[in-house]
Parts: sequence; C-alpha cells; structure tokens
Amino acid sequence: MKNLLLAITALLLPFMASAQFTLSGTVTDSQTGSALPGATVSITKTQTIIADATGHYQFSNLKAGYYNLRVSFIGYGTVNREVNLEANTNTDIVLTSGAIVTEDVNVTSTRASSKSPTAFTNLSRKDVQKNNLGQDLPMLLGQTVSAVTTSDAGAGIGYTGIRIRGSDGTRINVTVNGVPLNDSESQGSYFVDLPDFASSIDNIQVQRGIGTSTNGAGAFGASINIQTTTRRDSAYVELNNSAGSYGTVKNTVQLGTGLLGGHFSFDGRLSRINSDGYIDRAFSKLKSYFLSGAYYGKTSIIRLNVFSGQEQTYQAWNGVNADSMAAGNRTYNELGYIKSSGTYYKNQTDNYTQNHYQLLYDQQLGSKLSFNGALHYTKGYGYYEEYKNADSLKNYNIVPVTIGGTTFAATDLVRRLWLNNQFYGLTYNFKYQPINALNIILGGAYNQYKGAHYNNIEWTQQSTNIPPDYEYSRDNAKKNDFNTFMRAEWQAGKFLLYGDLQYRHIYYSFLGFDRNLNNVQQAVTLNFFNPKAGVTYEFDEHNNVYASFAVGNHEPNRDDYTNSTPDSRPKSENLKDFEVGYRTSQGIFTGGINGFYMLYKNQLVLTGSLNDVGAAIRTNIKDSYREGIELDGRLRITKQLSWAANAAFSSNKVKNFKRFLYSYDTGAYVETDYKKTDIAFSPSVVAGSEISFRPIKNGEIALISKYVSRQYLDNTSNTNAPGVVSAGTSSFAQNRYLNSYFINNVRLNYNFSIKSVKNIGITLLVNNILSKKYEANGATYPDIEGGQVVNYNYFYPQAPRNFLASLNLKF
Repeated sequence: MKNLLLAITALLLPFMASAQFTLSGTVTDSQTGSALPGATVSITKTQTIIADATGHYQFSNLKAGYYNLRVSFIGYGTVNREVNLEANTNTDIVLTSGAIVTEDVNVTSTRASSKSPTAFTNLSRKDVQKNNLGQDLPMLLGQTVSAVTTSDAGAGIGYTGIRIRGSDGTRINVTVNGVPLNDSESQGSYFVDLPDFASSIDNIQVQRGIGTSTNGAGAFGASINIQTTTRRDSAYVELNNSAGSYGTVKNTVQLGTGLLGGHFSFDGRLSRINSDGYIDRAFSKLKSYFLSGAYYGKTSIIRLNVFSGQEQTYQAWNGVNADSMAAGNRTYNELGYIKSSGTYYKNQTDNYTQNHYQLLYDQQLGSKLSFNGALHYTKGYGYYEEYKNADSLKNYNIVPVTIGGTTFAATDLVRRLWLNNQFYGLTYNFKYQPINALNIILGGAYNQYKGAHYNNIEWTQQSTNIPPDYEYSRDNAKKNDFNTFMRAEWQAGKFLLYGDLQYRHIYYSFLGFDRNLNNVQQAVTLNFFNPKAGVTYEFDEHNNVYASFAVGNHEPNRDDYTNSTPDSRPKSENLKDFEVGYRTSQGIFTGGINGFYMLYKNQLVLTGSLNDVGAAIRTNIKDSYREGIELDGRLRITKQLSWAANAAFSSNKVKNFKRFLYSYDTGAYVETDYKKTDIAFSPSVVAGSEISFRPIKNGEIALISKYVSRQYLDNTSNTNAPGVVSAGTSSFAQNRYLNSYFINNVRLNYNFSIKSVKNIGITLLVNNILSKKYEANGATYPDIEGGQVVNYNYFYPQAPRNFLASLNLKF
C-alpha cells in the first residue's frame, strides 16, 4: 500500500506542479477601512500590478509555491507577507499611515470617501489608460454611470462633450488637483485645450448630483475631480503611438526619474494628436506637454506642475442640417462656405493655447492636523477665424463706401474673434482628525478671472478704408469667485454622520446693456449658501446604505448677462438633491443601487422668446425635476471572465413650460403652453456594459456596449401647437429629437515583455463595430411659415465603424 501511494504521488506531481491558482485581495486603510486604489502590489520583480478603484488586486495563473507579497502606497508603510499558495487564496492587506505625507490630500478634501452618503465612481490610472488611444477625456468617461458623450467631428477628437444625468458641461464642475478647470464665464470645460491630458492622470472621481463641496463653478449635475501624476518610486520611459481611421495619429513620450535621493522626483510628457475627423473639414491638430517636479519631506510635499495645450480645429460646431441628412450626406459641414466661388475657406479654424501653472503644498502639522494648499495661474489666448458672406458693414461700425458711383453697404469679409484671458488664485484645506471616528475638513478658494473679448477684421472683399486688424468691438470682463466650506464625518458605531456647509461669493463685471439700452460696463454680485447632510449605516464591512440631502446654486453664464438688461436678466438657479442608496462589496461582486430626486427652481432654458434687447437668451423656468434609479456592478464570473455594467432609468420633466415660435405669416410670436414635458437632452435610459475575457495570460478581449434612449432637442417633447403640423417629409425635418442608439465597441489587448523592455502593450480598439448610424447631439430652430411649424434641425452624426491601434513600450 505504501509503494502504491508513492507511485500515485509520483504520477500526480507533474500535474500538481503545473496547477495554476489565483492570489487576490483588497488593500485598505487601517484607520478608516476605506479602499486604497492605486496601491502597488508585487509578488516578484516582474509581476507588479496596481490595485483597482475598489482597492482590489488579483494575480492569476500562478503555480503552487511560496510567494513574497509586497504592498506599498505613498504615505503608508510597506507590508511584506509570505504566502504559501496551494489553492486560490484571498489575502487582504491593511496599510498604516507612514512617515511621509500622502499626496492625495490634494484632492480628498473635495472628494467623497468610500462611506460618504453620495453617488460616485472612482477610476484608477489603469481604468483611464486602457482606452486612451487618442480620443478626448470625455470619451474615456463614457462608460461611467448616467454619462452620455458626443463629438462635433464625429470621431471623439477635437471638440467633445459629456452630459451626466442630462446635465451638460456648464453644470459639471471639473477640478484638477483641487483647482477649478471650468471657464469662469461660459462655465464649460474644454478638454480640447488640453490634448492627451488623460496620459498625465493618476485617478479620477466622478460624483453624480451635487456631491461634496468643491471649488469653482457649482456642481449642478455632477463633478469630475482629477488628480494628475503622483510619485513613482522607480525611473521609467514610456512610448505610446496610436494610429487609426480618419487619418488619426497620436504620439506620446513620457519619462520620469523615480525618487531621487529619497526626496526628489521629476516627470514629463510630450504629446501630438492629428485627426481629419469623420465630418468634412473637421480636422484637429493638437499638441501638449506636462512637466512636474516634487520634493518629498518627512512631513511635507511641494510639487510644481506646468502643463500646456495648443489646439487648431476646423470647426464643425453647427452640425449637419436635416436636408443633408435626409439626402444621405451625414458628413456635410457648411462652415466656411464662400458663395461667390462655391468653395470653402481653408482657415475656418479655432486656434487656442492654454498654459497652466500649479504650485501644490502639503504639510503634516501634527498627528491630528494637516494642511494642503495650491497657488495656480492659467493663461489662455487664441481666436476663431471665419468667412462671412455679404455681411452688413453697420455690424462692424463701418460707414458704407461708394466706389465708382456704387455704394456698398455689405461685403464678404474675414474676421477673427479673440479671447485673451487669465485665471489665478489659491485653494486651501485643513484636515483635522482629533479621534479616529471624527474627520473635519475646512477648505475653500479665492480665484480671479480676467477676460478680454475683442474682434478684428482681417480682410474685406470691397475696399472699406479700414486699417489692418481693424478692431470693431471689445469687452473686458472680470470675475471674483470666493468660497469656503466645512465638512465633517463622524463614525458613531455603525452610523456615519455627514455634514457639509459651503458659502460662495461671486462678483462679475461685464459689458452689457443698462435699462436705457446703452452698452456699458456693469457688475452683479451673488451670494450662495449650499448646505449638505447625510447618514450612512454599515451592516458590516461589505455592505452599507446611505441617504443624503444637498442644496446647490448656479449662476447664469456670460451670454445671459451680456445679452440682457437688469429688467430681463435671469435669476440664478437652485437645486435640491435627494439621494438614497445601497453599496456592497462581496469579493467577486461589487456594486450598488442609487435613487435620486433633483428638484430645480428657476432652471435656465431656451424658450424661443426674445428679451427687451431683442436677444434669444435663456429664461428661468420655475419648476422642473429629475428622478431616477442608477445601478452599477462588477462581477468576476471566472478568473478569466468578468462583467461590469451600469444602467440609469430616469424621468426628467419641466412643468408649465411656455414655448414661443416666430410666425413669418403674422410677424408675431406664437405662444404654446405645456403642462409637463421632457427636459431637453435627458434620455430616460442610459446603460453601459463591458464584458472582459482573458483567454491567455496578459491578453484580453473586451466587448463594450452603450445604450442611450431618445433625447429631445427642446423642452416640448416634440409636440407642436394644436392644429399645426411639421413641414417636410423626412424624419430629420419632422422630429425634434435624437433617436435612441445602441453601439458596440471591441477592444483587444496583449502585453508581454522582452529582456530590454519591461512591457510591450498592443491594443486594437474597434468603435461602433456594427456601423450603427446615430446622432449623439443636435439643435433645433423652429418657426411658423404658411401655417406650419418648420423645424430647422441640425445633428451631429457619429462615425460608423472605425478603429484605433496602439503600441506601448515601457522601459
């Protein structure tokens, strides 16, 4: 019997030796229990991974045996643990704060923690980089909950946008290391000004709803909190080159010194992206760089970031008109058309450069108190050049000229619309933790913006006796934005109590109309109080429920002020946000469900009416709301197969809406009243899915899907006045909405290494693999002609099947 057992054991030894197992676990903070996304986990010199957004790590296809598990994270002591791997093993690691202060204090002051009673999604650098083949940052965030993205050029490069819960970029607060990115006047964030910025991002948190107090423009639908490059312990060089459809090429070089002498580090990036775009004459020529240097002390960090972007784009921001769409031409771009010659102006371009400077300072003031602050300066300058056909000279304060007995009151001309602006200020945060169960943050910012808007004429077809670069208008604006907030989280047994109070003061000086319709410099002052409160109950360390209530206020934008008088000027918007949800983390499954009710007061929308200066500006609507349910989860079905999915179901309504249409039959405006209709660009269903299969070691196949239901172009739910029908026969002309769409992308990725290269990554991304024809954005300008409503609709078609391929080399 003994000899038989020895023989069987000998026969099984090769199979036992070749068996492959999985080592996984979660990395958390010893004091708060919160996950530590971005922690470095290694088992050998060549097998190193980064913990994901939930702090989870996993090594697959390991042979049985002993492994030295090493886990490190900036600001925490390193943990080494020996693991005897004889079966699939789960090893959780708890890290304790170390002697060196952590850099993430820069952003955690305006972020939700793992237990905060609000809805959010964390994305690690790995999450961002897996699709970073050249498309703009909004496109890389398209799979987050309730997000809808669009691209003017149709291929995701150039001017792109993102809506979250139906709220556009002017209502989404964006910060970079706690510094506001939103433009102070338009309040939008233009990622085209920072090409390939995603390559310099360490992590992102996307909050939905009002969220936590933050700096800059009010978070009226969501906030995007970005942290850029942080310390890497070892030196590196990375080359990333991509190419794909529509002449798209991306070249990126990154390098870093690692930690020098235990105190210094330097990182840099240089990028170039070119694309012709899917839409005709919608090219993008983009350049950028990112430089960062840091000093690490035992209780302090000083980091200087300098980054810049330069963009030139042939604009496609008018979209494609309905007639062209109906005729089958989905790529028609009318901008820059010269009627006299039937050609297109080659320099119908947007040209803008933006330089950013950030000096970040973190200081541990004791075992219970820490401080972080930032000084920042942003300089932007550039122009949009356009060709105008037979434009009236009186629009440019030019007296009509007489030549050869003929008086010319209009002429073809080329003009440049300039913006030369600067934004600077400081942010500050004190974090006080007197006991483990209590965390208090006092923070805020003071920022100042100065913007010079001026417009020049470069050329006229007819002689007009004007000097070169004739300046026909100028508007100098100034905006001061101050806010301060105090937030506290108190762990009382299984309850986490959350409170957040913010005060915000705004002073805005601009050139606008007074009550006598004189265009004069004037100013407005606004004061906002934004309280927030919530509670989280923990069933155990893996499950919790939460509820919160928050108030937000949002100021009108530049056009609302400059195109109105004090009598017609719109009021600021107010939002009351109710959130309730459940989160779970069960090892192979993490996910949650969140319900929300967002009640608006005085939301600003276009109604079609004109104000007392004859401008069609946005008008306050007293009552509107959004209510819905959001679900998201990630399931590891097997060690090779995982599925991440999310879905949002919502009802978005405006009450007692009045729409005004100009009638060319009577020369008057026709009013139509609606009791309850859908808010524009607010789909009732938004869903995303990513199925990932790893058939071989370091190889992945992913199917990425997105569904967006119908979106209306205005607030009428596509309903016309009684007895009035739409003119035109095509659906593009009749309907004032975007059809629902379901698109699928496929991503193939394989990583391997050779002796002289740490990692060689090959990625192929095929977008819209089924070539679905769809439009992600649009606009409508209806009027009444001959007793009929005529819809002048414009759409932004997105590209059919297209691809991007990349080769990534890490040294």
